Amino acid sequence: MTTTASHHLSPAFPGRAPWGTAGKLRAWQQGAMERYIQEQPRDFLAVATPGAGKTTFALTLASWLLHHHVVQQITVVAPTEHLKKQWAEAAARIGIKLDPEYSAGPVSKEYHGVAVTYAGVGVRPMLHRNRCEQRKTLVILDEIHHAGDSKSWGEACQEAFDPATRRLALTGTPFRSDTNPIPFVAYEEGNDGIRRSSADYTYGYGNALADGVVRPVIFLSYSGNMRWRTKAGDEIAARLGEPMTRDAIGQAWRTALSPTGDWIPNVLSAADKRLTEVRKGIPDAGGLVIATDQESAREYAKILKKVTGEKPTVVLSDEKAASKKIDAFTDDGSRWMVAVRMVSEGVDVPRLAVGVYATTISTPLFFAQAVGRFVRSRRRGETASVFVPTIPMLLDFANEMEVERDHVLDKPKKAGEEENPFAEEDKLLSDAEKLEDEETEEQLPFEALESDAVFDRVLYDGAEFGMQAHPGSEEEQDYLGIPGLLEPDQVQLLLQKRQTRQIAHSRQKPAAEADLLEKPAEARPVVTHKQLLGLRKSLNTMVSAYTHQSGKPHGVIHTELRRVCGGPPSAEATAGQIQDRIKKVQEWATRMT
Repeated sequence: MTTTASHHLSPAFPGRAPWGTAGKLRAWQQGAMERYIQEQPRDFLAVATPGAGKTTFALTLASWLLHHHVVQQITVVAPTEHLKKQWAEAAARIGIKLDPEYSAGPVSKEYHGVAVTYAGVGVRPMLHRNRCEQRKTLVILDEIHHAGDSKSWGEACQEAFDPATRRLALTGTPFRSDTNPIPFVAYEEGNDGIRRSSADYTYGYGNALADGVVRPVIFLSYSGNMRWRTKAGDEIAARLGEPMTRDAIGQAWRTALSPTGDWIPNVLSAADKRLTEVRKGIPDAGGLVIATDQESAREYAKILKKVTGEKPTVVLSDEKAASKKIDAFTDDGSRWMVAVRMVSEGVDVPRLAVGVYATTISTPLFFAQAVGRFVRSRRRGETASVFVPTIPMLLDFANEMEVERDHVLDKPKKAGEEENPFAEEDKLLSDAEKLEDEETEEQLPFEALESDAVFDRVLYDGAEFGMQAHPGSEEEQDYLGIPGLLEPDQVQLLLQKRQTRQIAHSRQKPAAEADLLEKPAEARPVVTHKQLLGLRKSLNTMVSAYTHQSGKPHGVIHTELRRVCGGPPSAEATAGQIQDRIKKVQEWATRMT
């Protein structure tokens, strides 16, 4: 590689370099550059975890292509107005000038290109096509999955950039959960007949964590009792983390996030205590609350002001000053920012270290992007902490942080689906019923009545720690007070010690004093009602198989399992108790073989 402006880049550019990486490109960035230069492809898809330095890689490559006259101009396409300005600022630091205000007409000769949004391309695709046809163009498609946000955006990108000389697609998260094809992404059919996206270079969170490029994430999960009134006027009470139907989970989740209950104030207070601990080692560490809507964001900000005595920064996506507020928060050292969706993706605030996931958005894509705001590493030993409600799918996402995913273009057919000639009509009927439900809900709105919070568990590196504890208790503080600067293996060891101490303390108390479920997190798996039914079915299947193997009746085996493992009949047993019985049957069956 020849000397270009890009060699002045920090490896963590546009943030600060983490420990041990300053002065050179990171290994993955260098590897991706070498692969690109060797293959010289027209299209290149780089999938790299948030915080890994996709901007550095893209601008280094852009500089190389300009220097070698492979291209004459650059177009960067970003998801938001704020991000296109961030790209222009980042490029300017290495001598590449991009116009973030471009709308039409010729580009001034002082610029090497433009930075635009996907929405902007959607409005005027032919404008960008003409630019690509007139001069050799590199198109950088930042967070390329956004080209699948609507059919018109995807078609516009295809039309606008089809003539481009080179196209570099970037993404930092699992691809979309829908099946909208993404322009300029290659799909390969697997052995199962399903087409999945194929990346040219992948650098996942697990690899980045091992390299010290990103922070490890500690997830702190909070349960609690919820009570709400449904659209039918019924009052329902449930506890977060107990097996529920999908609808009930959604309603309990909304109740927890309601600013009128006690769950949110308790969790925000706990998150602020955690931030105080983190700031002992990282004095400028900041926190971010991701809210579902603007009204909730404003209410959360009021609660935080009461908790901290400091007015948080509130960022609403339709405000003209949103970008300026984010820029100011990036450098002002204040404690908290509250936002709706604007900072869930791509926005670079390296000092963010504590987060509260206070939104009901439940896709793996959004969750990974949200968590990605906290993982950018600046120096060795930093950890990120994210507070979440005890919701099965969120805990699954947290435990699968290191799983790499591709975009699935075809949804696998369920058994018998192909033979159903009325499938399309059934879908239309389902959609009509859904519409009818929405209209009814407007007449009888959902109402959150009350909520409380209980510290439930800590999730870290695929393992779960802790027993339930009341807000403000010493047991909760044990986990909130974990130092903010620790090596990953030290975090694991410390969590194990805290749990051991909590269990020992619990055993010293009389059983009558236990008002919470005093079992370690691993013995309290969080499952949906459907998953619980699946576990019971698995147990019955195992018992049937063991009946044939041992000659003992079903009832005798179930009774023996209850005697050995403890707990009520399987119809009333918890998920953890059923899992213990499944393991015990497997153990018995293995001994007999």
